Parts: sequence; structure tokens; C-alpha cells
Amino acid sequence: MSRSYTVTCITYLAAFVAAIVVCNLLTNSNQWIMLLFGHLTATLVVFISSQIFRNSSLYDPFWSVAPIPIVVYLAIYPESEQINLEKTFLIVLPVLFWAFRLTLNWSRDWKGLGDEDFRYVNLKQKPFAIMIDLFGIHIYPTLQVNLSLLPVYYGLSISTNSANFYLYLASIFTISAVIFETVADEQMRTFRNSGTNMGKTMKEGLWARSRHPNYLGEILFWWGLFFMTVSIDTGFWYLFICPLIMNLMFSLITCRMMDNRSLERRDDYAEYLDTTRQLIPWKK
Repeated sequence: MSRSYTVTCITYLAAFVAAIVVCNLLTNSNQWIMLLFGHLTATLVVFISSQIFRNSSLYDPFWSVAPIPIVVYLAIYPESEQINLEKTFLIVLPVLFWAFRLTLNWSRDWKGLGDEDFRYVNLKQKPFAIMIDLFGIHIYPTLQVNLSLLPVYYGLSISTNSANFYLYLASIFTISAVIFETVADEQMRTFRNSGTNMGKTMKEGLWARSRHPNYLGEILFWWGLFFMTVSIDTGFWYLFICPLIMNLMFSLITCRMMDNRSLERRDDYAEYLDTTRQLIPWKK
């Protein structure tokens, strides 16, 4: 495991340095375009490393690690050149809480370079595997996260409006979404760690009413970013498309892939699928 973590840390450090170099070359461009190219450059570095070590799961923590420098940069260097500490704290805190929580969750579950996400393995068995790996496993998620972070760019860097009561509510909502996701993950971890549950479907706690409460919490987090921005400036209402696309990715792709895998591995999952909603914790 120490080798796996060392490889990951070196890979991400190299990705960060490469992103800084590219961003420095684009300082005269629009700030978000600059960050986008830096984000993509870092992704390519991770992709190259995943090819060298033949494990695309090297990309997994990138989902939560990459937003940290992006959001911190926006907070320190807004395009408006105006920093409102109260607003900045209320927007940045939920993002950092989410990022550190999700990264820690990854580190607790990761089994090292010898373990690769089954979804990646399946995708890479198709024709043009390297292109699917590059664009489907690496670049697409990066573009998805980049788009979903766009409300933070408008809230922190563009808008000069101050914090208000609604921002406090939106910030609390976003933090609550992360807590919800954390509770779901911990319930599942406890269930899996029990040897008596091998081959069984988790139907307790939040999982009794939702097949994917962890993903529900993740989706609500991204909606929270939009809510925080629109709470300080309703003129940015059109940014709802950002969390909506993230929402659709989870509900139409990720959740379905997990359901199909569970149907193959658990005899009792078909009944669970018929009686429990995909995301919304409401009885069918």
C-alpha cells in the first residue's frame, strides 16, 4: 500500500505542477478558461500515470482533490478583485468539507494499485479501449466536475454581492448534503465489514428507502453549489443546468451501472430494486 500511495502522491503533485505551468501561460485569458485548461492538463498527467501503472482507479481521488486548488484560487484571486470574507467562508467551507471528506473516504476503501474499479475494467474491454479510458474515464468526469463548479466561479469570482440570510441557508444545505452522504457511506461500510452480510443486500438505515443514498448526498452537494450562488444573485438562475447535468449522470449512468452489478452478484437485489426507489428516499 505504501508504494500505491507514493505513486498516487507523486502523480498528483506532477499534475498540480503541470496545471500551474499551463495556467501561468494563460493568465491573460478568461479566468475560468484558464482553470479549465489547467484542470484538463492535470487530468492528462493522471491519465499517463494510469497507463504506466495499468490502473485507471488512479483517477478516482481526482474527483474530490482537483476542486480544492480551483476553489481556493477563486477565493483568493476573484475577477471582481473584491473579497467578502463572510461570503467566501460560507461558499468555500462546504466545498472543502466535501473534498476532504470524500478523499478520506476514498483512502479508507482503496486497496492499492492492484485494485481497479469494475466499471473501468468493463469499459476498457470494449473496442478502442484507450480512447474510452482517456475520454470516458478521465476527461469526461473532469469536464463534468468543471461544469458543476461553474456556480462557484460566479459566486466567488464574478459576483460582488455580499452574504445574506439565504446564503447561510444554502451553505447549511450543502454541508448537510455532505453529512447525509457520509452517514450513508458509514452505514454501508459497517454492513460490509460484517462477515455475516456477505452476498446480501444492504437494506438498513438510509438504504432502506433509497438504493443509492450516498449518490443522493453527492447530487445534493452539487445542487448546493448552485443554491449558494443563486442565493446571492438570482441573475445566475440559468446555472441550474450545471447540477442538473451532474444529477442526470448519476441517475442515468452511475446508479444503473451499480444496479446491474448488484443484480449479477446478489440474489435478493431484484426484489430490493422493485421495492426501493433509486435515489429519493420515499416508499414506492
